[in-house]
Amino acid sequence: MGIENVKKQINEKNLNLKILEFKESTATVDEAAKAVGVEPGQIAKTLAFKVKDDDILIVVKGDSKIDNRKFKDYFKTKAKMMSGEEVLEITGHPVGGVCPFGLKNPISVYLDNSLKEFESVYPAAGTPNSAVKVTIEDLEKITNGVWVDVCK
Repeated sequence: MGIENVKKQINEKNLNLKILEFKESTATVDEAAKAVGVEPGQIAKTLAFKVKDDDILIVVKGDSKIDNRKFKDYFKTKAKMMSGEEVLEITGHPVGGVCPFGLKNPISVYLDNSLKEFESVYPAAGTPNSAVKVTIEDLEKITNGVWVDVCK
């Protein structure tokens, strides 16, 4: 389901994006960076959280980490990541393959300022062996993402 939903959204919105599929795993930042041939920071890591009664995704540069204080200051609650089962159920993408678009359910997407270091980034494309190159500008448009500062 995951990669098919991503392809569907790319086609429906007439986006000029090409999904890259690999024989090897791209489930971790290091694996994805090696497969794509970029530095780890250029991999867009999509993290899923429960925030009170809402589910959210935060897309961050691959080599950054959530800063719990900044997260709590912005969202007014402690960071609580979803379980792998919840991620799959809510997004339609497995852990290691979560794309911030082509989602099974409507979900709020936040883009961390750390991504602005790059002109384009590579989020997963719905499977743990795929990626899609997207400009920061297009990522914001596709996801309707809200910019936040929640990383170290």
